[in-house]
Amino acid sequence: MGFEDAFAALFADQAARLYGYLSRLSGDAELAEDIVQECFVKLYRRGAMPEDPKAWLVTVAHNLWRDDRRRETRRGRLLLTHGAELPSGELPAATDAATLAAERVEAVRRALGRLPLRDRQLLLLRHEGYGYREIADVLQLAPSGIGTMLARAKDAFRKAYHELFGAST
Repeated sequence: MGFEDAFAALFADQAARLYGYLSRLSGDAELAEDIVQECFVKLYRRGAMPEDPKAWLVTVAHNLWRDDRRRETRRGRLLLTHGAELPSGELPAATDAATLAAERVEAVRRALGRLPLRDRQLLLLRHEGYGYREIADVLQLAPSGIGTMLARAKDAFRKAYHELFGAST
């Protein structure tokens, strides 16, 4: 199989998973789309498949996301320093079901936000279907410890959710 075919197959197999991970990690669907696109552009420009393409994609995606966070932090500091205000607009009214779903998503995001970055990454990567070895490769951890770290991260998430909302997941 040539590079073009392998690239197309990898895109078909991994783009949605990568998007799901990034969307949940960042809380920004548009940013997730941009990062997924940039990852595949970088891979295509590379012209050859890395040894472990899935791990390579997630690693590149995570680095791009981290770079974006740094830019946003700097931008926020500049806005505060110079007294700029963000424009405000009214959001359209949502249906009850959409409102409840949005509240649930926000509750999960808030609970995840209380966890250390590594725990968030572990949970989100696993939720998107990545295997223990893939998670270990991406986060540069020992594969033998992933199960234990995931169990601890799940417990920490439950505790954070309970502290915030008084209910368990």
